[in-house]
Amino acid sequence: MLLNLDNPIAVRKTKTVYRDGDKTIKLFVENYSKADILNEALNQARVEEGTDLNIPRLLEVSKVENKWALVSEYVEGKTIGELIEENPEKTDEYLNRFVEIQLDILSKKVPLLNRLKEKYKRKINSLEGLTDNARYELLERLDGMKDHTKLCHGDFVPSNVIIRKDGSYSVIDWSHVTQGTSSADAANTYMELIMAGKAELAEKYLEIFTQKSEIEKSLIQRWMPIVAASRKAKGVPEEQEFLDKLIDVVDFS
Repeated sequence: MLLNLDNPIAVRKTKTVYRDGDKTIKLFVENYSKADILNEALNQARVEEGTDLNIPRLLEVSKVENKWALVSEYVEGKTIGELIEENPEKTDEYLNRFVEIQLDILSKKVPLLNRLKEKYKRKINSLEGLTDNARYELLERLDGMKDHTKLCHGDFVPSNVIIRKDGSYSVIDWSHVTQGTSSADAANTYMELIMAGKAELAEKYLEIFTQKSEIEKSLIQRWMPIVAASRKAKGVPEEQEFLDKLIDVVDFS
Protein backbone atom coordinates (compact mmCIF):
# COMPACT_ATOMS: atom_id res chain seq x y z
CA MET A 1 0.00 0.00 0.00
CA LEU A 2 1.44 3.37 -1.05
CA LEU A 3 1.23 5.92 1.76
CA ASN A 4 0.91 9.69 1.32
CA LEU A 5 2.68 11.69 4.04
CA ASP A 6 1.83 15.16 2.76
CA ASN A 7 -0.85 15.93 5.35
CA PRO A 8 0.36 15.78 8.99
CA ILE A 9 -2.46 16.22 11.53
CA ALA A 10 -0.63 15.65 14.82
CA VAL A 11 2.99 15.66 15.97
CA ARG A 12 4.16 13.92 19.13
CA LYS A 13 7.56 13.15 20.63
CA THR A 14 7.77 9.62 19.21
CA LYS A 15 5.40 9.79 16.25
CA THR A 16 3.69 11.92 13.62
CA VAL A 17 0.12 11.24 12.52
CA TYR A 18 -0.90 11.84 8.92
CA ARG A 19 -4.17 11.74 7.04
CA ASP A 20 -4.14 9.98 3.69
CA GLY A 21 -7.68 10.16 2.31
CA ASP A 22 -9.75 7.68 4.31
CA LYS A 23 -6.70 6.40 6.19
CA THR A 24 -4.74 7.56 9.25
CA ILE A 25 -1.01 6.84 9.27
CA LYS A 26 0.79 6.80 12.62
CA LEU A 27 4.48 7.03 11.68
CA PHE A 28 6.93 6.39 14.52
CA VAL A 29 10.44 7.77 14.89
CA GLU A 30 13.33 5.70 13.61
CA ASN A 31 14.52 2.94 15.98
CA TYR A 32 11.22 2.92 17.87
CA SER A 33 10.73 -0.47 19.51
CA LYS A 34 9.49 -3.07 17.04
CA ALA A 35 7.98 -5.03 19.94
CA ASP A 36 5.96 -1.99 21.06
CA ILE A 37 4.71 -1.37 17.51
CA LEU A 38 3.56 -4.96 17.05
CA ASN A 39 2.07 -5.06 20.54
CA GLU A 40 0.01 -1.91 19.82
CA ALA A 41 -1.22 -3.41 16.54
CA LEU A 42 -2.11 -6.67 18.28
CA ASN A 43 -3.95 -4.89 21.09
CA GLN A 44 -5.99 -2.78 18.66
CA ALA A 45 -6.84 -5.87 16.60
CA ARG A 46 -7.95 -7.76 19.70
CA VAL A 47 -10.27 -4.94 20.79
CA GLU A 48 -11.58 -4.54 17.25
CA GLU A 49 -12.32 -8.25 16.84
CA GLY A 50 -13.37 -8.95 20.42
CA THR A 51 -15.90 -6.17 21.00
CA ASP A 52 -18.60 -4.16 19.25
CA LEU A 53 -16.99 -0.86 20.21
CA ASN A 54 -16.67 1.96 17.71
CA ILE A 55 -12.95 2.04 16.96
CA PRO A 56 -11.00 2.56 13.72
CA ARG A 57 -10.17 -0.68 11.88
CA LEU A 58 -6.48 -1.50 11.72
CA LEU A 59 -5.56 -1.78 8.04
CA GLU A 60 -1.83 -2.35 7.89
CA VAL A 61 1.47 -2.51 9.76
CA SER A 62 4.11 -1.13 7.42
CA LYS A 63 7.52 0.50 7.11
CA VAL A 64 8.28 3.86 5.49
CA GLU A 65 11.94 4.78 5.03
CA ASN A 66 13.01 2.54 7.91
CA LYS A 67 10.25 3.86 10.19
CA TRP A 68 7.37 1.71 11.42
CA ALA A 69 3.83 2.81 10.57
CA LEU A 70 0.39 1.75 11.73
CA VAL A 71 -2.37 2.43 9.21
CA SER A 72 -5.99 2.64 10.38
CA GLU A 73 -9.30 4.02 9.16
CA TYR A 74 -9.58 7.79 9.31
CA VAL A 75 -12.44 9.04 11.48
CA GLU A 76 -14.03 12.34 10.44
CA GLY A 77 -15.17 14.53 13.32
CA LYS A 78 -13.99 16.53 16.32
CA THR A 79 -12.52 15.23 19.55
CA ILE A 80 -14.34 15.85 22.81
CA GLY A 81 -11.31 17.91 23.81
CA GLU A 82 -11.83 20.19 20.79
CA LEU A 83 -15.56 20.44 21.45
CA ILE A 84 -14.97 21.49 25.06
CA GLU A 85 -12.51 24.19 23.96
CA GLU A 86 -14.93 25.49 21.31
CA ASN A 87 -18.04 25.30 23.52
CA PRO A 88 -16.96 25.73 27.17
CA GLU A 89 -20.57 26.31 28.23
CA LYS A 90 -21.27 22.69 27.24
CA THR A 91 -18.41 21.20 29.26
CA ASP A 92 -20.67 19.22 31.58
CA GLU A 93 -22.65 17.85 28.63
CA TYR A 94 -19.49 16.68 26.86
CA LEU A 95 -18.00 15.25 30.06
CA ASN A 96 -21.17 13.25 30.66
CA ARG A 97 -20.87 11.79 27.16
CA PHE A 98 -17.19 11.16 27.75
CA VAL A 99 -17.87 9.17 30.92
CA GLU A 100 -20.72 7.23 29.32
CA ILE A 101 -18.36 6.11 26.56
CA GLN A 102 -15.71 5.13 29.11
CA LEU A 103 -18.23 3.06 31.05
CA ASP A 104 -19.31 1.37 27.82
CA ILE A 105 -15.68 0.38 27.20
CA LEU A 106 -15.31 -0.82 30.79
CA SER A 107 -18.34 -3.08 30.35
CA LYS A 108 -16.44 -5.15 27.75
CA LYS A 109 -13.97 -8.01 28.21
CA VAL A 110 -11.06 -9.02 25.99
CA PRO A 111 -9.41 -11.97 27.80
CA LEU A 112 -6.18 -12.09 25.77
CA LEU A 113 -5.03 -8.60 26.79
CA ASN A 114 -2.30 -8.05 29.37
CA ARG A 115 -3.42 -7.48 32.95
CA LEU A 116 -3.25 -3.96 34.35
CA LYS A 117 -1.89 -4.98 37.76
CA GLU A 118 1.00 -6.83 36.14
CA LYS A 119 1.80 -3.78 34.00
CA TYR A 120 1.85 -1.49 37.04
CA LYS A 121 3.98 -3.99 38.96
CA ARG A 122 6.61 -3.95 36.19
CA LYS A 123 6.54 -0.14 36.09
CA ILE A 124 7.01 0.20 39.86
CA ASN A 125 9.84 -2.35 39.92
CA SER A 126 11.59 -0.49 37.09
CA LEU A 127 11.59 2.86 38.91
CA GLU A 128 14.98 4.24 39.89
CA GLY A 129 15.37 6.56 42.85
CA LEU A 130 12.41 5.07 44.72
CA THR A 131 13.12 4.13 48.33
CA ASP A 132 12.80 0.47 49.27
CA ASN A 133 10.03 1.36 51.71
CA ALA A 134 8.03 3.32 49.13
CA ARG A 135 8.42 0.54 46.55
CA TYR A 136 7.31 -2.06 49.09
CA GLU A 137 4.27 -0.03 50.15
CA LEU A 138 3.24 0.64 46.54
CA LEU A 139 3.51 -3.04 45.64
CA GLU A 140 1.61 -4.05 48.77
CA ARG A 141 -1.16 -1.61 47.93
CA LEU A 142 -1.26 -2.87 44.35
CA ASP A 143 -1.36 -6.49 45.49
CA GLY A 144 -4.28 -5.69 47.79
CA MET A 145 -6.41 -4.30 44.96
CA LYS A 146 -9.18 -6.56 43.69
CA ASP A 147 -8.57 -8.34 40.40
CA HIS A 148 -10.95 -7.39 37.60
CA THR A 149 -11.02 -8.11 33.88
CA LYS A 150 -12.74 -5.00 32.57
CA LEU A 151 -11.48 -3.49 29.32
CA CYS A 152 -9.32 -0.50 30.30
CA HIS A 153 -8.34 1.89 27.51
CA GLY A 154 -5.35 3.11 29.48
CA ASP A 155 -5.20 6.56 27.85
CA PHE A 156 -8.83 7.59 27.94
CA VAL A 157 -8.64 11.36 27.50
CA PRO A 158 -10.90 13.81 25.62
CA SER A 159 -8.47 14.01 22.69
CA ASN A 160 -8.88 10.27 22.06
CA VAL A 161 -12.67 10.35 21.63
CA ILE A 162 -13.95 11.60 18.27
CA ILE A 163 -17.57 12.67 17.81
CA ARG A 164 -18.85 12.47 14.23
CA LYS A 165 -21.38 14.88 12.73
CA ASP A 166 -24.15 12.32 13.17
CA GLY A 167 -23.41 12.17 16.92
CA SER A 168 -21.78 8.74 16.89
CA TYR A 169 -18.32 8.33 18.39
CA SER A 170 -15.04 6.55 17.78
CA VAL A 171 -12.26 5.91 20.31
CA ILE A 172 -8.68 6.02 19.05
CA ASP A 173 -5.17 5.21 20.34
CA TRP A 174 -5.36 1.77 21.97
CA SER A 175 -1.64 1.42 22.63
CA HIS A 176 -2.06 1.22 26.43
CA VAL A 177 -5.12 -1.03 26.61
CA THR A 178 -5.22 -3.75 29.30
CA GLN A 179 -7.76 -5.67 31.34
CA GLY A 180 -8.23 -4.44 34.88
CA THR A 181 -10.43 -2.35 37.15
CA SER A 182 -12.66 0.65 36.48
CA SER A 183 -11.18 2.54 39.42
CA ALA A 184 -7.66 2.33 38.00
CA ASP A 185 -8.75 3.47 34.55
CA ALA A 186 -10.60 6.42 36.07
CA ALA A 187 -7.57 7.30 38.21
CA ASN A 188 -5.43 7.30 35.08
CA THR A 189 -7.84 9.61 33.22
CA TYR A 190 -7.92 11.95 36.22
CA MET A 191 -4.11 11.93 36.34
CA GLU A 192 -3.83 12.65 32.60
CA LEU A 193 -6.10 15.69 32.96
CA ILE A 194 -4.15 16.96 35.97
CA MET A 195 -0.82 16.59 34.16
CA ALA A 196 -2.27 18.45 31.17
CA GLY A 197 -2.94 21.44 33.44
CA LYS A 198 -6.70 20.90 33.48
CA ALA A 199 -7.33 20.53 37.21
CA GLU A 200 -10.87 21.94 37.10
CA LEU A 201 -11.82 19.59 34.28
CA ALA A 202 -10.25 16.69 36.19
CA GLU A 203 -12.37 17.37 39.27
CA LYS A 204 -15.55 17.66 37.19
CA TYR A 205 -14.68 14.42 35.43
CA LEU A 206 -14.14 12.60 38.72
CA GLU A 207 -17.44 13.86 40.11
CA ILE A 208 -19.38 12.71 37.04
CA PHE A 209 -17.57 9.36 36.88
CA THR A 210 -18.32 8.53 40.51
CA GLN A 211 -21.97 9.47 40.05
CA LYS A 212 -22.49 7.44 36.88
CA SER A 213 -20.40 4.43 37.89
CA GLU A 214 -21.54 4.41 41.54
CA ILE A 215 -17.91 3.81 42.49
CA GLU A 216 -16.77 5.59 45.65
CA LYS A 217 -14.26 8.35 45.05
CA SER A 218 -12.00 6.89 47.75
CA LEU A 219 -11.56 3.70 45.71
CA ILE A 220 -10.33 5.73 42.75
CA GLN A 221 -8.08 7.83 44.97
CA ARG A 222 -6.41 4.70 46.35
CA TRP A 223 -5.08 4.07 42.86
CA MET A 224 -3.56 7.53 42.52
CA PRO A 225 -0.06 6.80 43.98
CA ILE A 226 0.15 3.62 41.87
CA VAL A 227 -0.82 5.50 38.72
CA ALA A 228 1.63 8.29 39.65
CA ALA A 229 4.45 5.76 40.06
CA SER A 230 3.62 4.19 36.71
CA ARG A 231 3.67 7.59 35.03
CA LYS A 232 6.92 8.50 36.79
CA ALA A 233 8.52 5.51 35.05
CA LYS A 234 8.15 7.40 31.74
CA GLY A 235 10.90 9.70 32.97
CA VAL A 236 9.45 13.03 31.81
CA PRO A 237 11.69 15.53 33.68
CA GLU A 238 9.10 18.28 34.23
CA GLU A 239 6.64 15.81 35.80
CA GLN A 240 8.92 14.12 38.34
CA GLU A 241 8.59 16.54 41.27
CA PHE A 242 4.79 16.60 41.12
CA LEU A 243 4.54 12.81 40.81
CA ASP A 244 6.94 12.34 43.73
CA LYS A 245 4.59 14.39 45.90
CA LEU A 246 1.64 12.22 44.92
CA ILE A 247 3.57 9.12 45.90
CA ASP A 248 5.08 10.56 49.11
CA VAL A 249 2.07 12.24 50.71
CA VAL A 250 -0.22 9.23 50.56
CA ASP A 251 -0.89 7.36 53.78
CA PHE A 252 0.13 3.80 52.91
CA SER A 253 -1.27 2.31 56.10
